[in-house]
Amino acid sequence: MKLAFIGLGNMGYPMAGHLANKGYEIVVYNRTTIKAIQWAKEYNASYATTIQHAVANADIIFSCVGNDDDLSQVVLAEDGVIHHAKDGTILVDHSTVSAEVTRDLANLLAQRNVSLVDAPVSGGQLGAQKGQLSVMCGAKTEIFAQVEPILQAYGKTIIHMGDIGSGQLTKMVNQICVAGLLQGLAEGIHFAQQSGLDVDKAMSVISQGAASSWQMVNRYPTMLKNEYNFGFAVDWMRKDLDICLAEAAKNGTQLPVTDLVNQYYKDVQNLGGGRWDTSSLLVRLQQDKN
Repeated sequence: MKLAFIGLGNMGYPMAGHLANKGYEIVVYNRTTIKAIQWAKEYNASYATTIQHAVANADIIFSCVGNDDDLSQVVLAEDGVIHHAKDGTILVDHSTVSAEVTRDLANLLAQRNVSLVDAPVSGGQLGAQKGQLSVMCGAKTEIFAQVEPILQAYGKTIIHMGDIGSGQLTKMVNQICVAGLLQGLAEGIHFAQQSGLDVDKAMSVISQGAASSWQMVNRYPTMLKNEYNFGFAVDWMRKDLDICLAEAAKNGTQLPVTDLVNQYYKDVQNLGGGRWDTSSLLVRLQQDKN
């Protein structure tokens, strides 16, 4: 089984590393070649300087890139997957992109007998490093069956959601829920601060009860320290929420809280926090107070 992995960002770098550690023969590609060289040295594996060379011999190709345009470039560019993947290859895309571009690319790839699995992930950079990601997959049943054992290298929960695009739709549900949770967490901490409570004690006790969430348990300590230089960036969350809102406009879903939180993240960007962690919604509330 020969693998290729395209995109060595905060998520892709450790995900590709888990595949290498499992003993798979893997070639990586990254737009910034020096990062691919670094990865190859760390994992005693191979890198390529073009997508063409990365995918030429691969049985399964993985991608983890930034947005619709990046994924389209990976697939459709002159040295892209569609022109150089072997007959019968599977492309597993871990990017968070629109369901529309996923379906469009799947149709084009199918004409070259390349199958697509849309497989966005949740769990953040820490989950990627620990190999504890949730993977939500859209694919034909027989194609999912082929890739599921390999996804176990970094997937804690791997679910086949249905046909192409259903993985991306599920990731939209994830981001809708996370956005509301983070705003609620920011407001709760801000309220506790304004009320003169020992905020650490308050969050410690409620994080053991019905209000608990992954965001609360993992983010309130850093929020109290005003530490936001890590994790999933506001810029990426804005991209994801724009995707959610565009899809909602198509299917008639009302997302008033999601829309509002998206506006709040715009405020954080205006404060210079585009690369801050998404828990930085608290900064906006503190700025309003000041």
